[in-house]
Amino acid sequence: MTADLSQIVKAYDVRGVVPDQWDEALAGLFGAAFAEVTGATAVVVGHDMRPSSPGLSRAFARGAADRGADVTEIGLCSTDQLYYASGALNLPGAMFTASHNPARYNGIKLCRAGAAPVGQDTGLTQIRELAERWLAEGAPRPVDRPGTLSSRETLEDYAAHLRSLVDLTSIRPLKVVVDAGNGMGGHTVPPVFAGLPLTLVPMYFELDGTFPNHEANPLDPANLVDLQKRVPAEGADLGIAFDGDADRCFVVDENGDPVSPSAITALVAARELARNGGEGTVIHNLITSRTVPEVVRENGGTPVRTRVGHSFIKAEMARSGAIFGGEHSAHYYFKDFWNADTGMLAALHVLAALGGQEAPLSALVAQYDRYTGSGEINSTVADQTARLAAIRAAYEGRADVTLDDLDGLTVAGPDWWFNVRPSNTEPLLRLNAEAADEATMTKIRDEALAIIRG
Repeated sequence: MTADLSQIVKAYDVRGVVPDQWDEALAGLFGAAFAEVTGATAVVVGHDMRPSSPGLSRAFARGAADRGADVTEIGLCSTDQLYYASGALNLPGAMFTASHNPARYNGIKLCRAGAAPVGQDTGLTQIRELAERWLAEGAPRPVDRPGTLSSRETLEDYAAHLRSLVDLTSIRPLKVVVDAGNGMGGHTVPPVFAGLPLTLVPMYFELDGTFPNHEANPLDPANLVDLQKRVPAEGADLGIAFDGDADRCFVVDENGDPVSPSAITALVAARELARNGGEGTVIHNLITSRTVPEVVRENGGTPVRTRVGHSFIKAEMARSGAIFGGEHSAHYYFKDFWNADTGMLAALHVLAALGGQEAPLSALVAQYDRYTGSGEINSTVADQTARLAAIRAAYEGRADVTLDDLDGLTVAGPDWWFNVRPSNTEPLLRLNAEAADEATMTKIRDEALAIIRG
């Protein structure tokens, strides 16, 4: 096929429509290029439940084997299960998934041994360039001694490892509704929850990459509606929703109300700091709630603020030796999980915290949800730079207001802040605002939007 790899090789992964933008032949070239660029003599490969995933995954494995790498195929898995395999086996890995994207998409998330991320600055650009060259010139001949393909089960070991990182021995019985969205949560939740004092109410656990019930993207409120209705109807203690590859988790309380990912970040941070003797660094991106650094300091830790994006979080985790990191998008990163993100481990922390005391979840998380946020608001603009300059001009020099440029422009007052970030791929500016109360947040949000859209 003729492919424009610049359209499918993104900053952190490969993602595009199958077979329009990429196919098994190209997956084979990516496999060969991955082995070549990493110099790996062995790799581990897994895939999600999308119809195209098994074929793409096997083609990648054969491409890597043709370059001399022995390939361990772990079959159906969540993204964090692949990270577990990469960490436990100390092998570079490839996960075939398009996460929350619609069914016609597929992609590859790549990592080096120990689940270290591969992005555009850490090998993905070289992989793309090599695949482009082979597309133009033809695939290289297999090496004289190609690698082998073998299968390995990792699901039970993955589940046991996660349970070893959270003390669940004394939690009270809980009723939990889990919406897997027909994604990989339906595969991983049963063994992870096995043996715990939980009454599990499964929703959409059937693995189906066509997503017949709703998109597997809990970040979109429309995809949480079924779970929000089911939790109070069942008299459940909480609900948990996973995205398609089950590396992110979203939580709703006993009333069906969503719990902010920032509140979950703060809750888990407090627990991880307690596990670490009341000290340690916790990473948070700059559009998580101010609650997060407050709670980290209150519990003896050191908060470190980063740009938005998992590559920045993981890089800072490694640099600082952080014990935990969280994002507003419900990605949660753990030192004890090779600095990789795992929504399942965050979910276990929530269950342990709730089950370790008698209050309902809404009361438990109230202490971690201290401010009012706008959520992310996107605006199409003709000139991103000019609009950011207009915001700077409007606020620069005001008393009690600070500005910083860590990621886009952040403007902060005594009891409020907002951040405006340009999209890298679309003519958009993304606004996030937060304040101590609804009236202040609304005022600050509307002031910023008037300038952005002026």
